[in-house]
Order: sequence, then structure tokens, then C-alpha cells
Amino acid sequence: MAKNLATEARRKARVRRALRAAANGRPRLSIHRSSKQIYAQIIDDERGVTVASASTLDKDFRAGKKTGADMAAATEIGKLVAERAKAAGVTEVVFDRGAYIYHGRVKALAEAAREGGLSF
Repeated sequence: MAKNLATEARRKARVRRALRAAANGRPRLSIHRSSKQIYAQIIDDERGVTVASASTLDKDFRAGKKTGADMAAATEIGKLVAERAKAAGVTEVVFDRGAYIYHGRVKALAEAAREGGLSF
């Protein structure tokens, strides 16, 4: 178990290092997924603040939804975070997938955020 956590931490650090080099002052769209929920934040690393966020735990999302662990939920969260980012004046971000591969719920969230108006 500890070996898996160390491997995941190294992979996450490697992705973050590459993002920092390519960001050029853009905020990053950071995601986290668990077995039951998915979370997305737009973080301005220069100022150290979260500009916008959305998750399957938000009251806007929870009304009438069964689960936060499927691709439909990830798609809705992607659209919601894009909408909140545009309201905060952010249109260009860099995508931080963390230690997760670009597949399934992560890919669904990213594509929905692009459809919602974010460019990365």
C-alpha cells in the first residue's frame, strides 16, 4: 500500500512539474476523483488563491442526482466549473490531471470544461 502511495505521489509531482513549466501564468484546472465524488478547482498559483471550484458535493449538483461517481456527473461538474470560471474572468487554463490518467471521468470533465468555454 505504501509503495502505491509513493508511486502516485511521484507521478503527481512529475505532472505538476511539467505544468509549471508550460503554464505561462495561466491558472490551473486541478481535479481530484474518489470512488464516490469528483472535484474540480481553478487555482491561481501566482496569487495562491482558488478562483472557482465545483464538486459533486455542491448543493447545485446534489438536487435529484443519484451518484457523483459516473461520467454524467463528471460532465456536469466540468460544465459547472467552466461557467464559474468564466464568471470570475478566467478563460484560459492549464489542465492538471494529477496522478490520474486522461481517461473516463477525468476525460469527461475536461471535455465538458472545453465545451463550457475554457481553453486548454
